[in-house]
Amino acid sequence: MDSLKKQIQSDYRRILDARGFRPRQGQRRMIAEIFNTLAEQGEEGKGPVCVVEAGTGTGKTLAYLLAGLPLAMERGLKLVIATVTVALQEQLVNKDIPQVLEDSELQFDYALAKGRGRYLCRLKLENLLRGDDSRAALRDLFDEGAPADYGKDPQLWEEMRRELEAGRWQGDRDDWKEPLAQDRWQPLTVRRGECMGPRCRLFSKCCFYDARRDLDQADCIIANQDLVLTDLALGGGAVLPAPEECIYIFDEAHHLPEKSNRHFAHSIRVRAEADWLERCETIVRRMSEQQVLEPGAVKELNTLLPELRSRLQMAWLLLQDIRQPDGDSYRDRVTQTFELGKAPPELCDLADPLAKLFGQLEDRLDRVRADLRERSGDEGEESGGDGDAYVETGAAESWFPIAGNLYDRAMANRALWDSYAAGNEAGAAPRARWLSFDKDDGEADISISSSPVLAAENLRESLWQRCAGAVLTSATLSALGEFSMLNMRAGLPEHAAYLSIPSPFPFAEAASLEVPRMGCEPRETQRHTDCIIRSLPRLLDQKAGSLMLFSSRVQMHDVLAALPEEWRKRVLCQDDHQKFELLRRHCARIDKGKGSVIFGLASFAEGIDLPGNYCTHVLIAKIPFPVPSDPVERTLADWFDKEQGNSFMKLSLPQAAFRLKQACGRLLRNETDSGRITLFDERIARKFYGKGLLESLPPFRREMLQDDISLPERADAQDLVR
Repeated sequence: MDSLKKQIQSDYRRILDARGFRPRQGQRRMIAEIFNTLAEQGEEGKGPVCVVEAGTGTGKTLAYLLAGLPLAMERGLKLVIATVTVALQEQLVNKDIPQVLEDSELQFDYALAKGRGRYLCRLKLENLLRGDDSRAALRDLFDEGAPADYGKDPQLWEEMRRELEAGRWQGDRDDWKEPLAQDRWQPLTVRRGECMGPRCRLFSKCCFYDARRDLDQADCIIANQDLVLTDLALGGGAVLPAPEECIYIFDEAHHLPEKSNRHFAHSIRVRAEADWLERCETIVRRMSEQQVLEPGAVKELNTLLPELRSRLQMAWLLLQDIRQPDGDSYRDRVTQTFELGKAPPELCDLADPLAKLFGQLEDRLDRVRADLRERSGDEGEESGGDGDAYVETGAAESWFPIAGNLYDRAMANRALWDSYAAGNEAGAAPRARWLSFDKDDGEADISISSSPVLAAENLRESLWQRCAGAVLTSATLSALGEFSMLNMRAGLPEHAAYLSIPSPFPFAEAASLEVPRMGCEPRETQRHTDCIIRSLPRLLDQKAGSLMLFSSRVQMHDVLAALPEEWRKRVLCQDDHQKFELLRRHCARIDKGKGSVIFGLASFAEGIDLPGNYCTHVLIAKIPFPVPSDPVERTLADWFDKEQGNSFMKLSLPQAAFRLKQACGRLLRNETDSGRITLFDERIARKFYGKGLLESLPPFRREMLQDDISLPERADAQDLVR
């Protein structure tokens, strides 16, 4: 280990000299902590885990590369870096890693790992160019409501074929010469259930598997957290190397618990699934007519599908009875959350036979897939041979993706109903279970959903007890000065090591935190909104870059609609543009010397990098407490109140502190940045919990309740003075 330490120290000095940088104390501490933790040889099932909160400006990417790579290579392990954003992946692949290779003596291979959906399927491309008639069936089944020419783009297909054959393109969507909209790309790619793998006659030319083979040669793999979690949910080693062969670096690790919950969540729309089952009967009939299905399969499917439709109709009627007239509003939908995840007994009773029937359908369709795969030709077979054999092979190839989609959807239905039939495990955190009501194309439907409330158990079993080591890092991981919230949600092992490194930025000199006197609280929605509307024209600089963060979409639109026209023209609203395009327009305005204001929700409170003049003022509508109508958070809070008491202090307040710290972190992105933060929420200065929230933030200069915007006449008078 001493030789590795010397190597890391030498490479660190070389990199700093090459870039003309001075050593950063926080960066050195982070390198040492990661190396020392990972160097410990844990017992089987107890791989070392290191948690490092590294404030903005620490230089965490270089730190975890220098500390993790030499150790992983020494032990014959892979270093898997799991990010959240595409931008960070591109920065690692195109800038950070090439610079480390250039400036140090480290020698290693690296590769970017992507999911199957980012790669073109050559068999699908061939079928499209051949005019495969079975695509009509596929469109009828999976693109319901799409126009007849949906996905038809023969010019694009021909061009792609030429580029592939010339070796100028490897089938990666992100490397195509122009951005591809989803409706143009979707017909060209496959999901896992649709892929025949080695049985595909074009397997030797497969774009996805070619890219996957590159991972076997790489010492460092750059992925995203969703891909890692997908691989773990499949048992590990399905797409990425097995966890036992990996040291994971989770960058922006605060996303990991929530993303894990989503991977183990289930949801279906009841009426839509009944309609899908009816279409399945049509598909089975077509497959039978083309002699793609053997008679036993046809008979079994023709028995199962009507029975399932009948059971789903019973579920629909039952849910109509269960439905309460007034529900919560969550993500623009009316929801009804079952208390502590306990669904009504009659729904659980109905869930059990549904789960078993969908399980039978899943099993039958899996056997259909296996039969079609077997009949699709041997590995490496490029053409069909004699006429009859070719027809059979071609039909099997055409129908396999459809059977795969049927199988995937049956499995999703089985998992949902299983989660309702199983109930809650005694002594463990419950699953959240809820209904959602919406309209699609004018027709009402009911969604039934379930999700874990804590990722702890899933991550413990699939990751912490299996991996060779892991590092979790982000600028914000703690809440109220503790890592307990992360620990609880992620189920981190007892032997995990923790380190918090403050940002080197001069917060007190560079920025102020201002809380104006409003005379109301956010729960007084109209008064609070009116205060914000009146004060914005005075608080905002007409020629500066500003970011206004809301917790409510309704309030965001109300404020925008009521602003004077001259200010509305300066606002770029989250709902009007894709994030990348909105940020591009904002920066372009600032570059031209014009003012620009971004209105955004929670997704704009993190991962937004607007250095220098692009953002000199961050405005926050209110302390970002968890949304009380979120079914997952509500179920967790109710369970906490019952088992441990006071969910506000142990859940809501730490989460609000965490989110507020993230929002404030949008202001200072470089050591030379400066500006101010305005929080339209007096509670931070008046409530008993306000002190803890303030102490969890960086040490900005504080101006508490000095500016009075509570009354219209005061705000108007101040406008006139200005």
